[in-house]
Amino acid sequence: MTDRLASSGTTSCAAPVPASPAAITSCAGASRPELLAPAGGPEAFTAALAAGADAIYCGMGSFNARRKAENFTDGSFEAACRAAHLAGARVYVTVNIVIKESELTHALKLIRRCAVLGADAFIIQDWGLFAAVRACMPEVETHISTQANIHDARGVAWCREAGADRVTLSRELSVPEIAAIHEAEPTVELEVFAHGSICFSYSGVCLLSSFACSGRSANRGMCAQPCRLPYELVDESGRVLSPAGRERALCPRDNNTVELLPELLAAGAHALKLEGRMKAPEYVFAVTDAYRGALDAAMEGCTPNDSERSARNRQLKRCFNRDFTSAYQEGCSGDEMMSYERSNNRGELVGEVVGFTPRRARTKGESMRDAARGARGMACIRLDAPVGAGDLLELRHDREPDKFLTGLVRADASAGSEIEVEVARPMPTGCKVRLIRSQRALDVADAALHRPFARKRAVDVRIVARLGEPFVVELTCCDDPSLTARAEGFTVETARSRAVTADDLIEHVGRMGSSPFEAASFAIELDEGCGMGFSAVHRVRTEACAVLEGAILAPAHARAEVLTGRKLDLRTCRRALQRAGLVDTTTSTEGHSSFTPVICASVTSLEAARAARPAGAERIYISTDALEHAGVTDPEHASELGIIPVLDEVCRAGDHDRLDRWVAPGLPVAVGNISELALAAERDALAELRSCIPVHNTFCRDFLAHRGAQAAWLSPELTLNEIAELARTTPLPLGLMVSGRPRVMTSEHCILQVADRCIHDCARCRLRTKLLWLKNIDGKRFPVETDIHGRSHLYTDRALDLTPQLPQLLEAGVSRLLVDGTLDTPAEVAEQVAHVRHALEAVQEGRRPAEREPDTFAGCLFVGVD
Repeated sequence: MTDRLASSGTTSCAAPVPASPAAITSCAGASRPELLAPAGGPEAFTAALAAGADAIYCGMGSFNARRKAENFTDGSFEAACRAAHLAGARVYVTVNIVIKESELTHALKLIRRCAVLGADAFIIQDWGLFAAVRACMPEVETHISTQANIHDARGVAWCREAGADRVTLSRELSVPEIAAIHEAEPTVELEVFAHGSICFSYSGVCLLSSFACSGRSANRGMCAQPCRLPYELVDESGRVLSPAGRERALCPRDNNTVELLPELLAAGAHALKLEGRMKAPEYVFAVTDAYRGALDAAMEGCTPNDSERSARNRQLKRCFNRDFTSAYQEGCSGDEMMSYERSNNRGELVGEVVGFTPRRARTKGESMRDAARGARGMACIRLDAPVGAGDLLELRHDREPDKFLTGLVRADASAGSEIEVEVARPMPTGCKVRLIRSQRALDVADAALHRPFARKRAVDVRIVARLGEPFVVELTCCDDPSLTARAEGFTVETARSRAVTADDLIEHVGRMGSSPFEAASFAIELDEGCGMGFSAVHRVRTEACAVLEGAILAPAHARAEVLTGRKLDLRTCRRALQRAGLVDTTTSTEGHSSFTPVICASVTSLEAARAARPAGAERIYISTDALEHAGVTDPEHASELGIIPVLDEVCRAGDHDRLDRWVAPGLPVAVGNISELALAAERDALAELRSCIPVHNTFCRDFLAHRGAQAAWLSPELTLNEIAELARTTPLPLGLMVSGRPRVMTSEHCILQVADRCIHDCARCRLRTKLLWLKNIDGKRFPVETDIHGRSHLYTDRALDLTPQLPQLLEAGVSRLLVDGTLDTPAEVAEQVAHVRHALEAVQEGRRPAEREPDTFAGCLFVGVD
């Protein structure tokens, strides 16, 4: 209850008077960690705001990783930004895909348009787009997407030096790793994934959807999620090694860190991201609400009791989930994180079937149908958890997981009771019963969507009523005291009848129902005997609210004025990049850069290297693990053998000791992530970008060249025309795999664990020594290998052969032609190198190369990716 102040004499409140617990909760300090919620469209946005999100991320247009989400129109986005800002929340736009050369101008204009409409920051994957935004729109806040594959302090430092305001870390990092990054880079905001779906592969390096699902690229926002489908682990004889009940080898459970929030906050996580831009509003509301309560408790140092913990976990379980895990945060990546048996919603386990009563047939026809397919009737369910009217239950038996039914709960029921649910056919005793849709969650979210304001912003109110002076109302945002407004009105006179009391002023000034504000406290300076009309008081309060709205929205309006009309064509942006020192001023934009064609081979042994050279390979690449296995222990020794070390796609803190020593001044090295590029630049090594650092536009190519890249291997997702756009004016050699199987996944979890034979000792694992494949429901077989560190690599079901297109590739400017023999024997490597050499000789002699080899394909060279 609000403490009422005495009206006798002059009243001055030394301390604020609390208005309500709810209002006080929303008055946390501005420096608090950020709860970042998803929104696929306006309704989910409103749900996130109503549930207490500090920031909301969403998509606009087609340059985002959830292009199938509802997303926004300009009008709905502008309204959402206004509502968020008034409520004290921020809005981020995801532009987290690779950008093609032809799309650069459109992507930059989209960012400008969204910033003008009210966006506070942009989540970006593509380094070319990032550099262009920094150069052309320095007023815009930029966040590095998890798609950029940043997972150590060195990578974060590189992003900071490039001008990033925040870095979203890889999902795979443990709490101690996050803490170490924060300790090394305390000025960089770190965003971590807290809840929701987990990609099986390291983000940004997954090509499975592109090659398995007709070009639907995860790097372009069109992932078909083939990782959620059934696969069999098979050996070269076709024998299935994965047992029944473990069919989904690539399907992780959903992330859930609600119990780890104190540890994440202590580690320096600034933003806690909730996944779900494809989820419904009721999911967004329930998950955001659960994390809002948990985060507030963690910030206050409160430990939830068993009842509070149970209620929060039940709320999360009754949202879509594939069961939960926090394995990555705890430094694990084993079976405990996998959902092998199913990939759909598991909901909450609430009981089991204990009986069935058939419904009596009403007609002879009904009786015959019931006899043929099993009678409809009532399943008797014993409850272990409460359910509510309208909840949707799933009845599924472990012995027949594909033969499940659903039914609606008719009335509220408590744990320990039995209920009856109508179902279409009998279900055996012992069937597990799960709640997969909560009616209460739907109702709560729907109520939030119909509020006049999704969330009101708490303000401290100061009222000054001095005789002979103007009546004053001051409003100050609790979460940001710099946001304040003052309105003056009528001159206060002596009361002609009843004098105004402090209670009167609290009541009438506190009526903020038509505004986006809610009074949290009152400070009143009131002379004795003041009189006034309350309609006049209302006008002053209304004016104060309007002034405060203006103060809150002013920064966005000022940014919009600066950005409106700014020229963003490619030529202007390139000049801006050069002026900002983000690309070399000598970079050519006209003409054709010519490099002598070279055949290269990526192999796994010295024997394969010795086979590749006489067949025609001039540059040989071998991974550092394979080099060490062969007794080559340093880059100088590798250089003497004419071998270029290949570093991993992943470089976490624990990988530094084994990877960093292969980066040496003046020697070539193939780097697989930004951290390794940063180290190569620091040591003056000759860094070649592997294709897992995607280069899809000239801005990206030139920006990374300026930051130390000496050559780049292009993504197998590029088309011939897109390659030509990149290669015609390149300041550095560009290469392309023309023979071999592209790697489509790198995962921290060992895929071979699906066989249920893990001995937790990779060095002694016999499965690692076998030829193994994942076989999908279409019969396609994807080779799988797990390295000595327990990370798995998945490859395409067929090999590429681009030799028929060598004339066009060479004409375009591609100068390094790679034979990837990672999965081949030395003899097979030699054969493929010779095949490429013959094709190259044919082109140089003016002849047409041979036809594509049998059982190979052209990948994305002609069809591209969405």
